Amino acid sequence: MIKINRLLHTGIIVADIARSRAFYEGLLGLVPSDKRPAMNFEGVWYDIGFNQLHLMVVPNPYADAELPAHGGRDYHVAFAVDDVMAIKQALDEAGVEYSMSMSGRAALFCRDPDGNALEFSAVKMD
Repeated sequence: MIKINRLLHTGIIVADIARSRAFYEGLLGLVPSDKRPAMNFEGVWYDIGFNQLHLMVVPNPYADAELPAHGGRDYHVAFAVDDVMAIKQALDEAGVEYSMSMSGRAALFCRDPDGNALEFSAVKMD
């Protein structure tokens, strides 16, 4: 049996690193990590607790895929947040479309500039 200890990182494909950094750093407030080694493609890593988010500028095999209207029914990255309403307000102010969780819990879904689905879920961190 395989024993998995924890999730280390999630990698997502982006087309324009400057546009993506403006979204992830400017709107979401993530700070680039200095842990990314030199690679043969552009990208940036963000430390989020024990995990990382890796943005990769590589050919996108899903570029022509039809995405579901609700990000919760698509591949997505989920972030724990303190206050979903604060995220909602920031997205409203930035003109970013989103949908609230269909389960009724305190969560919302949006897409980054490349259509990657993101979830923001209110989770108490102990």
